Amino acid sequence: MIVDASCGQCQFKMAGNGCTLAVKINGQSYFVDKANIDAFGDAHSETGFCNAIRKAKVQGEIVGGKFVASFFELVDKK
Repeated sequence: MIVDASCGQCQFKMAGNGCTLAVKINGQSYFVDKANIDAFGDAHSETGFCNAIRKAKVQGEIVGGKFVASFFELVDKK
């Protein structure tokens, strides 16, 4: 599925410390397990997750309130 992906704290206003990768599925935000915010470039760059909401193709399941990714790939070309 294609979802919005970004920093949970900076863009999705989720509670927590630091910057953590999150996805928004059906209007609900989930922190991501098995994918790291720093694996996709500088999160604090102009197009990084802390400053932009990106589109990602993902596979996985929601477990314990987190999205456990088995596949995570950015699809936009920012």
